[in-house]
Amino acid sequence: MKNRAYYLNLEYGIATRNLTEKEGGGILAYYTDLPFIAGDGESMEEAINDAKSAFACYLDVALEEGEIIKEPSHLMKTKRINITIPLYALEQIDNYTKSHNINRSTFLVESALKRVGI
Repeated sequence: MKNRAYYLNLEYGIATRNLTEKEGGGILAYYTDLPFIAGDGESMEEAINDAKSAFACYLDVALEEGEIIKEPSHLMKTKRINITIPLYALEQIDNYTKSHNINRSTFLVESALKRVGI
């Protein structure tokens, strides 16, 4: 189940940059896949911890509102694989996917993830 703990344990990329004096100084940290979530601090560690705190607050609201939460882009890469499947099963899958307007790959991934409890 994709709950708060699930998202907090994903490896999101966090970038940092020095803030100019005009911007208030210190360091800015932000999530590369969620640039609207950021934090700042006098040190890199403080800025990253602030960004992580902001992310946790965002999760609380997004989960409560039922929003779609973007996962780290590196997890969304795909890989082509070859599988062997009985023709009767393929026919059933194709009938299901056609009637639900999804493709085979989506169906197989969603079914497999549901089976393993994700």
